[in-house]
Amino acid sequence: MTHVIVAASAALARVLDHFQPPFALATRLWVAWAFLKSGWLKLQDWDSTLFLFREEYRVAVLPPELAAVAGTAGEIVFPLLLALGLGGRIGALGLFAVNALAVVSYRHVLLAEGFEAAAAQHYLWGFMLAYLVVHGSGAWSLDRLPRGAAPLRGAPSG
Repeated sequence: MTHVIVAASAALARVLDHFQPPFALATRLWVAWAFLKSGWLKLQDWDSTLFLFREEYRVAVLPPELAAVAGTAGEIVFPLLLALGLGGRIGALGLFAVNALAVVSYRHVLLAEGFEAAAAQHYLWGFMLAYLVVHGSGAWSLDRLPRGAAPLRGAPSG
């Protein structure tokens, strides 16, 4: 009986391994899109962005203007790295930090009653980013090109 379970598990793993590259790509693109959209919105109305960093967000360490520049840059640069899978772990780690700082600086809203879904979204992004930091960008990424792996093969990203 044990032999049957081990064989079935191995067969299932071989099938599921083929889904690792597209799953990693979809995860990278989904979370990168969310942050890139936020950064783009900040760039579109810089006066409002500065207002938010001065009045709404509670960034303790940096002056609001510097925090606005750093936060917006993080929401533009890190998602691009992540989406391409170029320095994907760096992009994921950078976005993890941006996400964590957003939760901390906006905790008075995100942790308030009625905003559970907004907080849950940040937690989900954090989990997705942590997964990518630990497991990497996957086989369908530019990170794989220097090592000679074909980026669009279905090989598992091990």
